Amino acid sequence: MIKHWRIILLIILLIAAIYIYLVYGAASGYIIQQLRLPRLILTLLVGMTLGSVGFAFQLLLNNPLAEPYILGVSSGAALASILAGAAGLFILMPLFGFLGAAGAMLTVYWLAQSRGMFNTTRLLLAGIIVGMFLSSIISLVMYLNQNDIGNIINILMGNLGHIFSNTGWRIFSGIAIICLILLSWLFLQGRKLLVLSTGDLVAGSLGLNVQKLRMQVFIVSSLLTGLTVAFSGIIGFVGLIVPHLVRMIWKGNKPASIFYSGLFGAMFLLICDFIAMHIVMIELPVGIITAFIGCPLFIYLLWRKQ
Repeated sequence: MIKHWRIILLIILLIAAIYIYLVYGAASGYIIQQLRLPRLILTLLVGMTLGSVGFAFQLLLNNPLAEPYILGVSSGAALASILAGAAGLFILMPLFGFLGAAGAMLTVYWLAQSRGMFNTTRLLLAGIIVGMFLSSIISLVMYLNQNDIGNIINILMGNLGHIFSNTGWRIFSGIAIICLILLSWLFLQGRKLLVLSTGDLVAGSLGLNVQKLRMQVFIVSSLLTGLTVAFSGIIGFVGLIVPHLVRMIWKGNKPASIFYSGLFGAMFLLICDFIAMHIVMIELPVGIITAFIGCPLFIYLLWRKQ
């Protein structure tokens, strides 16, 4: 019991955060059931996904600065969602976002191939270039469709206040189940990714199929990122900051670190969204809050490691 006090404390804090998030400022049970509860589920799912995928990408690329959005997948999902919204197909925005993420993922994966092998350096460079190219297209769409600026800003800055219709809720429920299945698979790869982070030669000598594992984790992580971006927009810093906090608390990388990052990411985003809802009279995009908290926190972590 004493050995696992950190994870027990994290779960207790997460439960407390969920309770405060649901009941604070809620005038009636209807608000809690119809507005707060769906938003809570979305926030927990997005936070868990970004935290877990962030840790997985940092192990996959052996780069502490890697995060879910660095590989261009989020830009693909955001662009497709924006185009769907501009065309008036609001209910299909999550589907378009998923297709955009899949298209960006396949493009980056194809560019990362080197003589038939999966190259992590090329993957990182390809992700940055594809992301920049897609971002330029988003800027063009913003300029040409200034009437939809509000919707575009919600996608680019992150917005968890998604209003679900009955059909939209069914679509989200199906996607949430898919995300949980993919996350469960990702959690089970923690030990293998930990071995992979020691280097290809060491991992290969231990019988690990390095190229196959990298390909599988990249595809699953990219799909998870795309699915969440389709509903929440682009929320930065969660996948970058949370893995560093987990390493600080649990003293380095552990086989279960991806799972810990998922729980920590859920709580971190829940706190940020609570602040976004209540800090001023109008609701702020949650991406602004994650950046305000994430930037100083990341600077502190860099200073602490000196």
